[in-house]
Amino acid sequence: MSGAESGRAPGPGEMPDVFDPRRYAAAVPYDDYRVLRERRPVAWQEEPEVLGWPAGPGFWAVTRHADVVRVLKDSGTYSSYLGATQIRDPDPEDLPFIRRMMLNQDPPQHGRLRRLVSRAFTPGRIERFAQVARERARTLLAGALERAAEGDGTVDLVAAVTDEYALLNLTDLLGVPEHDRRLLLRWTHRVIGYQDPDEAGPSVRDQAGRPVNPRSPAMLRDMFGYAQQLAVYKRRYPADDILTTLSHDAELTGPELEMFFFLLTIAGNDTVRSAAPGGLLALAEHPRAYDLLRTGRAELAPAVEELLRWHPPVLTFRRTAAEDTELAGRRIRAGDKVVVFHASANRDERVFTDPDRLDLGRSPNPHVSFGDGPHVCMGAHFARLQLRVLYEEVLRALPVLRPAGLPERLVSNFINGIKSLPLQIT
Repeated sequence: MSGAESGRAPGPGEMPDVFDPRRYAAAVPYDDYRVLRERRPVAWQEEPEVLGWPAGPGFWAVTRHADVVRVLKDSGTYSSYLGATQIRDPDPEDLPFIRRMMLNQDPPQHGRLRRLVSRAFTPGRIERFAQVARERARTLLAGALERAAEGDGTVDLVAAVTDEYALLNLTDLLGVPEHDRRLLLRWTHRVIGYQDPDEAGPSVRDQAGRPVNPRSPAMLRDMFGYAQQLAVYKRRYPADDILTTLSHDAELTGPELEMFFFLLTIAGNDTVRSAAPGGLLALAEHPRAYDLLRTGRAELAPAVEELLRWHPPVLTFRRTAAEDTELAGRRIRAGDKVVVFHASANRDERVFTDPDRLDLGRSPNPHVSFGDGPHVCMGAHFARLQLRVLYEEVLRALPVLRPAGLPERLVSNFINGIKSLPLQIT
């Protein structure tokens, strides 16, 4: 048992375990991140078998802001392509398939795909969704208030507001018909929540009894089949949405369209689905900050950035060393896994003054919640817009925002997810 697991501070020769996804169901281990930043900012982590998933070879945990940014920007040394971007190694037979995803490619191939999809992800199209998102937020919040009034004044804002808000905004932008929208949430649970038995459901296992990677061809067949059917429909019945633009792009192959649909569905949904309840929880736990926003004494734009710093939607991303190198004095060999910890970088004392204080006016605020370098989140503008609109409507509709119990967190060392957020809102 490590010092972190036993509840005591790690001794001089010990390093805390920040790999085990079960730890994150209790809280993000910020104290352990601080220990790593101070003692060993690039620290070797074991990768034991956990939750039925087989053991791995281990990886380097990168926890300081400067080193995280260096890894994210240097795709020549730290590759997204060699071993993909999840901590756990994919099955070797699945790796060629997984490498087709834009997320798992390096320049220049990554740049080509990013340019293709950026034609559809235009600021103008996104801005047109602002009013739709606002009306949706108002409707969902009105429903939450009704539920609270009928009961004891409390409501689970994840179930009542944020899950629906993120999902329906994304399906509007993609152009998914209303009767198919639940499919996207099901796929998101399967892919993002695969470490959490409550989210993923019964695991699919291979002949050897091992869990099947949710990003494998077998597990994505139904999603990809749907993407192709939807593309055929959009060519016949075009509309002002991303799938219409992608399905009419002659440069985009069928497999590339499938991968874009996967990326937009999963990343596009879960970025806001994770960030929104995290931001609302932060405001509920800091009533003075909430009051500053409600009374206009704090501006919303910097507040959105601070809430993203405070609760980044993504905890980690993996790279693979393409060559022997050195990082923060540690020798890293070609083929080693290198994992950047966004949540740790966002609390780095070397970059952020008083990082464990929620400061809605913080400036500058160079958080890495949307990444950095060539893979910086392409949907960041859309995510910020949704968060801004949602927070504006929450401030208008809810004079009181207080915790009404402990939040239920996702079992994951990848996504900073909140499955349930009971709040007092009346």
